[in-house]
Parts: sequence; structure tokens; C-alpha cells
Amino acid sequence: MTTVHELATPAGPDDPDLAALLDAEHEVLADVWGHHDFVQTARERWGQLSDDRDDRLITLVVRDGRDVLGYAQLEVPTRGNEHLLYVDLAVRPGHRRHGLGSALWDATLDVARREGRGTVFAGIDQRTEPVDGPGTLAPATGSGRVDGDQPGVRFAAGRGLGLEQVDRYSVLHVPLAPEVLAAHHEGAAAVADADYQVVTWVDRCPDEWVDGLAVLEQAMGTDAPLGGLDLREEPWDAARVRRMEQRRATSGQRTLTAGAVHRATGTLAAFTQLVLGSRPDFGWQHDTLVRADHRGHRLGMLVKAANLAQLAEQAPRIRRVGTWNAEENAHMLAINVALGFAPSGGSSSWQRRL
Repeated sequence: MTTVHELATPAGPDDPDLAALLDAEHEVLADVWGHHDFVQTARERWGQLSDDRDDRLITLVVRDGRDVLGYAQLEVPTRGNEHLLYVDLAVRPGHRRHGLGSALWDATLDVARREGRGTVFAGIDQRTEPVDGPGTLAPATGSGRVDGDQPGVRFAAGRGLGLEQVDRYSVLHVPLAPEVLAAHHEGAAAVADADYQVVTWVDRCPDEWVDGLAVLEQAMGTDAPLGGLDLREEPWDAARVRRMEQRRATSGQRTLTAGAVHRATGTLAAFTQLVLGSRPDFGWQHDTLVRADHRGHRLGMLVKAANLAQLAEQAPRIRRVGTWNAEENAHMLAINVALGFAPSGGSSSWQRRL
């Protein structure tokens, strides 16, 4: 009989249960991706767990002694989207096909019902996106494909989850040549003209723009294409921005931000963020958004180019930047492709209403 345990919240980054969980997670990520760019340290994970005022993380595991053989990491939103539960479920390569995944899934549903959640989300990574053909699946959007014979896909479909969206994972090799980056910046600035001022900061958002950043973060939840996912807008304010900044600081992460300020109104009209963690040569292209009432001025390219210039100055050892975009997000994908991001895999989002 397979027994599923719910881990207690770690006492700190040196907690042995956290170390055992990350050991399993790292093996799974290496098996799926063939690299270690997505690996987190104990300090990084502890930072995410250090404040549960916006969401809680619940971890279910199957163990053999201290070793974690499989896990289901559950994110439980507590400020908006309180109908949802997100699950990242995986079993170590040498322990699959023994019922561990099924036991973890059943335990996940128990937690969802205990927490009063009516919708469960799951993501399935893929190292390459298959070409269209027999055996491939597509969401209702028609954008993106997954291999219907992939074990994770068969697992999700067999448990009543529906394919709702496919994301592309892309990688940009940096630094870009200064003349290339300058050309992107100048081309965007010519359209934005003198109506917008580019501003940049590291880690802590200046007080004068923190309310505007909260507005943009709130819009991020629903302005990006959602496919068929049952996502709703979450409330953001300056206090939530500060909590996010503090969690990243506790994690040892740095955040580089570029924004575009509308000169006439002082509105923060667009922003983009790069998040740098423990890996000295890799960083994440995080959120990017232009306010709906300021679109059509190439602000997305403007702030991304400015932030890549800031990256070269602040973190010259970074060589790769990874990012995720919905396959139907043609506008943002076009900006990324123009900058030089190349497809490097992806993931699919699955949903089941209980």
C-alpha cells in the first residue's frame, strides 16, 4: 500500500524534509529537460514559503525512509481565485508505474475538497513540441500541440483533466550585441516618441510607481491569453507588491525592472521584469504588460530592450534568459522572436472541475 504524507511547513532553509523534496524535484527536472536551469536551492524555495498571505503551498509526498519518491506540490491561492488549486505532480524516474502517481492524485483531490476548491489545474512539461499529426492533441484555441502518447498526458487525460492551453518555452542567449539592442530600443522609442519616459530599478519599486505596478500586476492575471483556463482577476495593491519583493529578497533573488511612464499623466503604462536566482548564468524573463489604454506605441519592445541593457550592466555573467508564453499570444511572441528568443520546449495546462 502506498502511503501519502503531507509535509509540515519547513522550519527553515536547512530543513531535511525540504532537502529531500528538492533532491527528488531536481532528478525529475533533469529527466524532463536535460539541463538544470530550473533547479531551485533550498533558500529560494524557503523564500517562497516564508509568507502565505497571498497563497499557501501544501506538499504531499510518498517516501521510502527519508527519500522522497514522488510529490504533489499544491498552490492554494488565498487572495482571489479561491476556487482554484494548482498541482505539480511527479514521480522519480526509477519509481514510476507502481501506483505512486495515482496515490498522489487521489490525495490531491482530497486536499482540493478539504480546501473547498472546485477547479484543479495541472501542468505537463515537454522538451519539444510535436508537429501536427496523428496522436497529437491541441487545445480549443488551436494553438500549440502535445504528444498524446506522452506518459504525463495519458495520466492527465485518464483522470478527467482537459487540455486548455499550450505554452512555449523560449531561450534568449545574452548579452545581445550593443548595436542590435540599440536598434530595437531606437525603433520602439521612435514610435513611443516623447510621450513616454523609460525608468528602471533593481529589486524595490520606487514608492512613486508602486501603486501603478500593482495595477499592472493585477491586470497580468487576466490580460494575457488564458485559453479555456478558469482564471479570474486577483486583487493587488502596494502592500502585495512589497510582500512579493520581500519573498524574493528572502530567496536571495534579484529583480530587474524596466517601466514606461506616460509623461502627461505620470501613469506607469508598461513594465517588464527579469528575475535572477542562484544560477550565475541563467535568469527568467518574468511578467511583461502594457496597460490596455496605452497599447499601440511599441512599449512592450521599449521596456524589454531597456531591461536587457540593464541586465548586461547589472549581471554580466548571465548567458541565457528563459521565458514562457501562451502559443496564442502572438503579439508577445513576435516581440520575443524579434529579440532573438528561440523555442526550447514548452508545457501544457490541464483543468478539471470537481
